[in-house]
Amino acid sequence: MRITGGAWRSRRLDGPGRTATVRPTPDAMRERVFAVLGERVHGARFLDLYAGTGAVGLEALSRDAAAVTFVERDPTTARVLRANCARFDLEAARAAILVRPVAAALRELARGGAVFELAWADPPFERWQEGLEALVAAFSTGLLASGALACLECPAKAEVARSNTAQIKMRE
Repeated sequence: MRITGGAWRSRRLDGPGRTATVRPTPDAMRERVFAVLGERVHGARFLDLYAGTGAVGLEALSRDAAAVTFVERDPTTARVLRANCARFDLEAARAAILVRPVAAALRELARGGAVFELAWADPPFERWQEGLEALVAAFSTGLLASGALACLECPAKAEVARSNTAQIKMRE
């Protein structure tokens, strides 16, 4: 895995290892997504839910996001995430890592008054609906600012009903 664009283009990242259940977003998909997001990333506060190795959030930072909050519940995977963040000598203000379930992290962030302009959710494919629910919750609690954009990575055959509460941009 590598960063596909921005200041850290081509820099390598640690992967999850062969026995891990983490499914990192492929380089080519991250490259396409960030090409579509374009200038929206510049200066944005980015929420990376189900962060895994941190590849998506680090891609955002490489492309000049102001800050990223990574949420990953698995402590072993979070160690890989921390190692990847350490490669870039990031200040705590630019990269916060919350090691807890997404629902708990969303409640904590909302209580703290956090607001994000961009969000990415990449839950395990067998639980992709959980990612959709998390994004809807982020909009309904005000974690995602008015006009924010949220992306959900889900299986290609997922049946996703659009919610009246949130505008969710889908990516396969």
